Amino acid sequence: MAAVSSPESSAQPRVYFQTPAGDDEIPVRKQGRVTVKYDRKELRKRLILEEWILEQLIELYDCEEEAIPELEIDVDELLDMPSDEERGTRVKELLVDCYKPTDEFVQGLLDKIRGMQKLSTPQKK
Repeated sequence: MAAVSSPESSAQPRVYFQTPAGDDEIPVRKQGRVTVKYDRKELRKRLILEEWILEQLIELYDCEEEAIPELEIDVDELLDMPSDEERGTRVKELLVDCYKPTDEFVQGLLDKIRGMQKLSTPQKK
């Protein structure tokens, strides 16, 4: 696109908007900062796990998502614990006010986090 002035109408110089020569290649899409810091597959696994946890909590509390009691199941905290027994105990503590049996949920959660990596912030180089 160019803005052109005719020689009779103005003494101002012409202005052209062009791409520089040799810049015909398509720009390469760069990865976002989050996926550079963390493994994309691990982020995807974590998202799937969090969606599963939400579905299970809705079922356990027999309510809509907005009505689930305020609780936070911190997967990184669980991964820091040395054993499945401690992880299971921690999750049961969080679900203490749930009136339905939680053993199946706890076991499913422990199975799903087994082998996952903690999403700690990488150190700057």
